[in-house]
Amino acid sequence: MNGMTRGRMVKRCGRGRRRSGFTLMEVLLVLAILGVIAAMVVPGLMGRQRQANIDATKLSIKGLEGALKLYAVDHGDEFPTSAQGLDILLQSPGNDPKWKGPYLESGSVPLDAWGNPFQYSYPGPNHPNGDKPDISSSGPDKTPNTDDDINNWTVQR
Repeated sequence: MNGMTRGRMVKRCGRGRRRSGFTLMEVLLVLAILGVIAAMVVPGLMGRQRQANIDATKLSIKGLEGALKLYAVDHGDEFPTSAQGLDILLQSPGNDPKWKGPYLESGSVPLDAWGNPFQYSYPGPNHPNGDKPDISSSGPDKTPNTDDDINNWTVQR
């Protein structure tokens, strides 16, 4: 074999070799692309989760209103007092022959989407005639009397 043939063989071997694995630059490029995608997607998902929790809390308030109306039908259009609270929807106080509950299906008084109990007041000071109960949640910030509170006396977005 002369030098020419030997050189060609080396070139062929070099061309035919396959590399195994990725270079550091390729891995970094893929990670950068994934980071950009995550930065665009995650904030949108977080906003949707927040809105889903707000919507779930509004539905829970509507469900409590329905249960309270059933209680009121059985009690001559009177809602439970603030002292009786929402627990009376599940368990008879024992001395109430009109009680035909339980008025809630779940077996427990629901919590808001953030795991906090609803605030209940009757007569409701936030209703014009005081003829309906007030039901409210402290909302996402879990602090009462702030702008993100969810209740049954104001129109919510």
